[in-house]
Amino acid sequence: MVKKILAKSYIAICLLVMYAPIFVLMIFSFTDATNVGSWTTFSFNLYGKLFTDSETMIALGNTILIAVVSAIVATILGTLGAIGVFYSKRRIKNAVEMVGQIPVVNPEIVIALSLTILFVFIGAKFNFLTLLIGHVTLTIPFVVLSIKPKLTQMDPNIYEAALDLGATPHYALWKIVFPEILPGVFSGFMLAITLSLDDFIITAFTRNNSFQTLSTLVQSKIKKGPIPTQLRALTTIIFVVALIVLIAINVNSKRRLKKQGGVLKNEKN
Repeated sequence: MVKKILAKSYIAICLLVMYAPIFVLMIFSFTDATNVGSWTTFSFNLYGKLFTDSETMIALGNTILIAVVSAIVATILGTLGAIGVFYSKRRIKNAVEMVGQIPVVNPEIVIALSLTILFVFIGAKFNFLTLLIGHVTLTIPFVVLSIKPKLTQMDPNIYEAALDLGATPHYALWKIVFPEILPGVFSGFMLAITLSLDDFIITAFTRNNSFQTLSTLVQSKIKKGPIPTQLRALTTIIFVVALIVLIAINVNSKRRLKKQGGVLKNEKN
């Protein structure tokens, strides 16, 4: 009994430390007060100010653009890479997996500096393409790690059976393997978007100065003075959207598990 109480208390404290700052910003997004901690009147003025602030809206659009594009590219490359590694010979598979895990444990600053030196060495101009390469480099290993468990859980014989029944490798890959690993592909895609939205270091090193994202915009605002009050409203919107997406994914996963459980019960009966 005591262990359960201590465990629940520990979890509650961790959640409080993690989410208390976000909830504070959410509460003070409904007041015009300049400083967090002082309350004037309840209003939605910060939300109106947010959507009329062209600089913030452009940065938000740029952030979403680079996140979606890099996530799509990383998901395609990561899916193909995960399948290729999975069906490779054991020695090649182990070597590639070991090398592929290096970017996961490597600090972002190392990746950012390496890419910057590479771009300068080859004489590339810093633009959207260099930023895209940086974000794809950051997210591909996580896509592969998301897909790898699904490949391991999959019955390897179904692909061979499809080939024996006359299917081409391309058809068998698309119709047999891909549906089996689709949840992992989707998880990798969502993780890639999250990492890209959250990234600052690689963005700061590989972007053109005229291309602002939310992270670089906030950093530049902090240098000049206090953080704009409308960013409290933006934080609230981002948190609510992320929460809705997370709830939808969990509900969908539970429904899928219930359907699978129902199918298994019917088969047993």
